[in-house]
Amino acid sequence: MSEVIWEAINDASLEEAYYRCKHPSGLEIQVCTKPGYSSAYALFSTKYGSIDTAVVSADGAVTEIPEGTAHFLEHKLFESEDLDAFARFAKTGASANAFTSFEHTCYEFSCSGNFDENLGILLDFVQSPYFTEATVRKEQGIIGQEIRMYQDYPSWVQMMSLLQSLYQSHPVRCDIAGTEQSIAEITAERLHDCYRNFYNLHNMILAVVGNATKEQVLAVADRVLKPCEGSAAVRKRMDDDALPTQNIDRRKMAVTVPTFLLGCKERMDWRIMPVEEVTATELALDALAGEGSALYEQLLEEGLINAKFSQELFTGEDFCSVLLGGESHCPALAAEKITAALTAAAREGLDPADVERARKKAWGRMVMGFNDIEDLARRMTEDWFNGCDLFSQARALRAVTPEDVNRRLARMFRPEYFALSIIDPIEEG
Repeated sequence: MSEVIWEAINDASLEEAYYRCKHPSGLEIQVCTKPGYSSAYALFSTKYGSIDTAVVSADGAVTEIPEGTAHFLEHKLFESEDLDAFARFAKTGASANAFTSFEHTCYEFSCSGNFDENLGILLDFVQSPYFTEATVRKEQGIIGQEIRMYQDYPSWVQMMSLLQSLYQSHPVRCDIAGTEQSIAEITAERLHDCYRNFYNLHNMILAVVGNATKEQVLAVADRVLKPCEGSAAVRKRMDDDALPTQNIDRRKMAVTVPTFLLGCKERMDWRIMPVEEVTATELALDALAGEGSALYEQLLEEGLINAKFSQELFTGEDFCSVLLGGESHCPALAAEKITAALTAAAREGLDPADVERARKKAWGRMVMGFNDIEDLARRMTEDWFNGCDLFSQARALRAVTPEDVNRRLARMFRPEYFALSIIDPIEEG
């Protein structure tokens, strides 16, 4: 077993702790052992997502990457010359999957036995790329079908139509799977180039939560991880401070009730929003439009929303928007009232009592989240990529004041930065 220094990260008030180390290979490893749990969950992730449509080399040169390449590469890594990764996991009884987001690609498994063997499979196949021009061409057809399939999912179409309205140039406006035209540009050579750029272990993290110890994880890592030279890839800076491309997008799809998604884009003065700002924003949103808020109750009483209404902060590198939406028989009117309430709150501020209620709700949700091993691993991963730790949110929740929330709120909502997506039912006949 290699000589590594494990750092203990803990929060006394939560009575929770985990360990982290930098493996000699360059990989960040974080382990949260949960005594009494029968299963374990592992998440092996790289800072490479759909927004990475360009990479900056050491000499500053920028190389363009076809949209959808990160997602395409995720699919291909499960293949090998012999037995693919899904078949290997099936033999051990583990449940395995992978997903690509706007910013990351993640490979996961959960198991209630054979943890060491499963972790070895995970670390091995992600480090063993196998691409040929023939298999790439075959995958182009498969992913082309997936792209067409998602065009029939109203919620995804609505999300992408809103992002394309809000953002003029930031690649968060691009579909995670790309387009049939963009994936046609992907070759085996391009995949190998992207793999070398982004699947460097210095650009990756392994998070393990549940019935596993740091000693187990380290022993497998020592056996399977390959020495990795170089450093993490540099993500191209992608500012987009322009006004939305359009204020409303309205289309018809196979829905029974009209749906709306309202977004307000924020001009950025940071690359990644600090956790204190994230916390203040989320408290402001919950106090303003969360279940039980005055706005929520008013819209519900007027029949403009139902219990499916929700709000979220959508933020990442060089992008930040607030999204609110749900079902409504009068979606344009619902969006108009929400916009008016948000802009008024930005001018007038929130009652400190409303902020405190939102803080208590957030604390309760966070504490409950420590019982979900998958959610914990994903939070550990996101926090590391964002330069903080798992307890950063807890510290921010304890520290943020109503004054902090109102200062944050005053910067958030400008009428000219709103955009709206509406999906109406297809008229019969």
